[in-house]
Amino acid sequence: MRTMIVLPDHHHAEAKRKAARQGVSLSEYIRRLVARDLGQGASVSDPSAIFGLFDCGGSRIADGKQAMISEAIDKQFQAKGI
Repeated sequence: MRTMIVLPDHHHAEAKRKAARQGVSLSEYIRRLVARDLGQGASVSDPSAIFGLFDCGGSRIADGKQAMISEAIDKQFQAKGI
């Protein structure tokens, strides 16, 4: 269903700028505003909506990042006989 919504020029311009900053169309920006106002879920651009979804409780990959990178590079060189 298509519905026309009339906005004052200054609201339309600002909404269009905000949509562009978020990388979405004006229509998508307005759909998200309406959905959020009607209580139908968190904003797609709200990163807190995904925090903790995949927390296994034991990953410490950042602590050993340099060692893992060095090991991968060493294996590449060994495979090439360098």
